[in-house]
Amino acid sequence: MSDFILNIIHRPEMVPEYSATVTGHGREEDIGNKKLLTESLDIFRTQQRLAHENGLKTTIQMTYASLFNEEAVQLARDHHTMYGDEIALSLLGLPCEQFREKYKTKDFCIWMFSMEDKKRIVDDVFGKFRDIFGFWPESTGSYYLDADLINYIKETYPSVKCAVATCWEEGPKAYHTCNNSWYTLFDGGPWAPWIPSKQNTHAPAADESEDSGIVAIPHLSRDLLACYDGNGSNFGTHPQNVLRGMIYDSKTWEYPYLYNLIDQYRAQEKYNNGYSYNMMFVGPGWMNKMGRWEAPYELLEKSYSDGCRYYGKLKREGKLIDMTMSEFADYYRKKKTYTEPECALWRDILYGSDKQLFWYTDPYMRAGVNMDQGGAIVDLRPYAAKLRWEVGIGTKHVQDASYPFLIQEKYRAGYFTHYAGEGTIRSAKLSHNGEEVDLCLCRTKAHFSQEGRTRILTLDPVEIEFADLTVKLQTKEYFEEGSGAVKIERTILEMSDPSAEVELNEYMVACYGTTEYPEDMSGIVLTCEGSGAQGGTAGEKTIVYEYKCREESLDGAASVSAVVPQIETKVSMTQTGGGMGYIREGYAFSPMFTLGYRKKVTDKEVYATWLRLEKAN
Repeated sequence: MSDFILNIIHRPEMVPEYSATVTGHGREEDIGNKKLLTESLDIFRTQQRLAHENGLKTTIQMTYASLFNEEAVQLARDHHTMYGDEIALSLLGLPCEQFREKYKTKDFCIWMFSMEDKKRIVDDVFGKFRDIFGFWPESTGSYYLDADLINYIKETYPSVKCAVATCWEEGPKAYHTCNNSWYTLFDGGPWAPWIPSKQNTHAPAADESEDSGIVAIPHLSRDLLACYDGNGSNFGTHPQNVLRGMIYDSKTWEYPYLYNLIDQYRAQEKYNNGYSYNMMFVGPGWMNKMGRWEAPYELLEKSYSDGCRYYGKLKREGKLIDMTMSEFADYYRKKKTYTEPECALWRDILYGSDKQLFWYTDPYMRAGVNMDQGGAIVDLRPYAAKLRWEVGIGTKHVQDASYPFLIQEKYRAGYFTHYAGEGTIRSAKLSHNGEEVDLCLCRTKAHFSQEGRTRILTLDPVEIEFADLTVKLQTKEYFEEGSGAVKIERTILEMSDPSAEVELNEYMVACYGTTEYPEDMSGIVLTCEGSGAQGGTAGEKTIVYEYKCREESLDGAASVSAVVPQIETKVSMTQTGGGMGYIREGYAFSPMFTLGYRKKVTDKEVYATWLRLEKAN
């Protein structure tokens, strides 16, 4: 029996962050405008009605502004009594006359304030909630909550067990599609619920000692392919994401993509021990009477109504369980272990391609695998470092809350580059008689399986054609739970000349960063460690990064590694044996580093390498 869990979260945001100027028809801003407050409350009431008509309970995240509105407070009380809705507290929706007067700022993103102000605001908002309702909330949230803030909330208000804590890939791609004006940069987190570590919100806790005490859920369930390739705000199970992406028939006002997206989330239970999750997190600004995203109000209302109707249909058919946030936190704690990964084998359902991605996240890494590039790892976040990344005014990262990457094909080019140099990727090359083919050029498909605590991707074989030789090769990738390691196994299934040999070059090109702009690579330590066994070379060779294009190698190397002190990360590759390990330093125009193994392989041979992530001391 599989569980498909749904969280619907509404917030009576009395002054929606992007509605005040729209409703005001260009007049001078007036966040106390009665028309705006009345319209916002009417929209919240409509959203609640649409959920309840379809038999769905909601979590009502009261905003600071709504706590000053008697009608909003009474609606929450009534719906808690009538429908079992949870009354929770949002750290969005801060702007109102009372907040502006008290804090003298137009900032509204809780994670961007100084830590001192974060605490003041949280105490203010939580205290007001307690005064109004007579109890402490069990759930809270924002677009993003940094680890220090989560730790403070849990310590001071221990009733909180669940929080909306990040938005999947809400980074530079979203920033650029908002005319370089949406300063919410938090790429690199999980796309599905997780238990955040005390050290870093994005990185899941590995054990009880790292447990922040809450269950985190994402802000919206995104399309894990379209969102990664483009602007995530256009591709999510919130119906009006789909409208913003213009993914509907303008004549019939139908949007099959929305239902396909929900169904693809349902299908993820096949890769997660019978469990899948979906959420909608909705404020009233989405259904402004003036219309949004080039869509009239009637279409905005219809899309939300149809979305709720589809969820309601699934519930009636026994295919969906609706929960409040606190109910889900209790469920998740019973369902999942700390080291159990979240997996997603995701296919394109929008553009008509055969593209397929695999996503994997656990307390040690987040990895993205692209089958259109031969199963290359195209995104890698070293959660093993549990990097403490303070964010907000007074820190080194006022706006950028992203978890740094080692590999990111969108910000560091990946395989396909326009000129000299390399992009970040983990792939392999085959060479024969002066010809070279990268597996990134070999499109394939993946099949998921699980053996014990290991999740396995078995890729369809690919054929590589040289001038005088054809090689059939199969790749299998093993994600070993609790180890911080990925094993990549290549098998030569067939050669047109069984006596031939080819060189296999297993390589990883990497760097570090959170945006498309290069960081200072100085001081990164590359090491090639000899084995001295089975004909291998003993000793050790080291390069301290200085942008000098240097390369070192050792036959039979036990490991090749890089220590990146800037993000407290060690990444290494090891092998089954017989390969020559090498390390390579980049240069200013191509500020990367490369780790790899080269090995001559023959027909029917199997060769494996491991990619490992650790925290650097």
